[in-house]
Formats: sequence, structure tokens, C-alpha cells
Amino acid sequence: MKQVTVTYFAELRERSGLDTEQISTDSKSLADLYLELKSRHSFTLDPAITQVARNNEFSTMDSSFEDGDEIVFIPPVAGG
Repeated sequence: MKQVTVTYFAELRERSGLDTEQISTDSKSLADLYLELKSRHSFTLDPAITQVARNNEFSTMDSSFEDGDEIVFIPPVAGG
């Protein structure tokens, strides 16, 4: 079981009601972690359109992560 800190932005923050949370997980990849959180918080965004950063560096959803990592899920951003 890994303990990680997850930070949410925009729609994901609104859905979860949290800026950050610490969770314990058995997920192996960032995609698995996102799907776990999607189920927990009823996220509607497909992981294919969601960006992710691990320890302040952009990563890919198929990447693994370690105990103590800081994960940020970033939804698509529209500009104007």
C-alpha cells in the first residue's frame, strides 16, 4: 500500500470538494490511481484528456509512482 498526496484543479477540485488529499492505494499506475479517484469522487472526465504530474514533473498516465509521491491531476483548460 502506497501513501500519496493528490492535488486537484478546476473541475476535479469542484467534484471532489478538495484541494488536496492524502490517500492510501494499491494502484500500480497513475491511470489506475485516476480511475480509483474517479470512482471515489464521481469524476466525469476521461483519463485520456486529463494531464498528470508526478513530483512536479509532467508524466504519462501509464507511469508508475512511489510511496510518498505528490500527484497532480489537471483537467483540460479552455482559454479565451
